[in-house]
Amino acid sequence: MKNISPLNNIHQLGQYGNFENKNDNELVKIKEIKNIFIYQVVQFKNSPKSELVIDNLVFPDVLQVKTNKEIRILWMGPNNWLVISDKNIKNELDNNFSINDFAVTDISHSRSIIELEGSNAKEVIKKGSPFNIENLAENNCCNTIFNGITITIDNIEQNKNKIRIISLRSFGESLYHSITDACLEFGYKAI
Repeated sequence: MKNISPLNNIHQLGQYGNFENKNDNELVKIKEIKNIFIYQVVQFKNSPKSELVIDNLVFPDVLQVKTNKEIRILWMGPNNWLVISDKNIKNELDNNFSINDFAVTDISHSRSIIELEGSNAKEVIKKGSPFNIENLAENNCCNTIFNGITITIDNIEQNKNKIRIISLRSFGESLYHSITDACLEFGYKAI
């Protein structure tokens, strides 16, 4: 089976909006994150297990993200996490988390991930979301909306203003259009 990215038909490389007479550092960079594995891990209410660990990463608390070179674990809600990895770790998750205590679901094909980078990345988020993005520290995440679309924001790197926006795949194209429209004022480079 061939993987078709959620933004395959609309993410066109190039520079758009108010990009003239600006260098690359001044533009918002937009990139689709694809060929990545996303797992939802939910701990059942009566599960006795208290410390959850995968690849030497302890599962995070409220709004936090734990990360290493291959895995990012996002707190999504009480006893609910997203595990994002470049490699398929489903067997490792299944071995660490008993089916009696956890539900581990591969949701890789049901999500769209857009990465924004640049000095105006947070300004783009402000245009469509009521969430105060300035309060979101590095390696923190939150659930919010962007122009009516439910999203998860993952603050990857504070000093580069690198943010990932995760949505349901079915809203991926609408979200992409909303984000690129918000970027036009600053100019953006689709990479």
